Amino acid sequence: MKLDVIKLDGKKAGSVDLDEALFGLEPRADILHRMVRWQRSNAQAGTHKVKTRSEVKYSTKKIYRQKGTGGARHGARSAPIFRGGGVYKGPVVRSHGHDLTKKFRKLGLKHALSAKAQAGELVVIDTADADGKTAVLAKAVKDLGWKRALVIDGAEVNEKFAMAARNIEGLDILPSMGANVYDILKRDTLVLTKAGVEALEARLK
Repeated sequence: MKLDVIKLDGKKAGSVDLDEALFGLEPRADILHRMVRWQRSNAQAGTHKVKTRSEVKYSTKKIYRQKGTGGARHGARSAPIFRGGGVYKGPVVRSHGHDLTKKFRKLGLKHALSAKAQAGELVVIDTADADGKTAVLAKAVKDLGWKRALVIDGAEVNEKFAMAARNIEGLDILPSMGANVYDILKRDTLVLTKAGVEALEARLK
């Protein structure tokens, strides 16, 4: 699969052969859905907590005698039936994460890359270099028509490019090891550097 390589000024810089096993698959929504759900579940804090009957601050004294009142039998004001009492079977601190095999996670990333390629939302640039000036990079991004873009570089991100991109709304940059399904699908345009393409092909083989 051949794709043109461009520079940040929009000029052509040759072409690149993309591996069909990574960029030429027929995207499957069920695989992408499972991957996004796995990522968001692992990111969920799970710090929600309510107080149970044993944790609310109330006297444990029996509120009135067992028999003869004409009312229901109660032991303490902390019972869930009373206002201010403990909550019955409420949420507790826990992890929402679940496991997916490495093989499936690799497959999910391949399908995400293929989905972008098939939709025509994949761009390959020569290098992600900048002089550290946000205004210059912002103009280049605007001229290229990138509104919500994710740039994936090689093993390391160019420091000056990252500095210039930091204040541009809708532009994010990640090293190749940080590439993930959720971030790829969330953006309108996926931008890979040539180094990023090589790193992803090496990682996903």
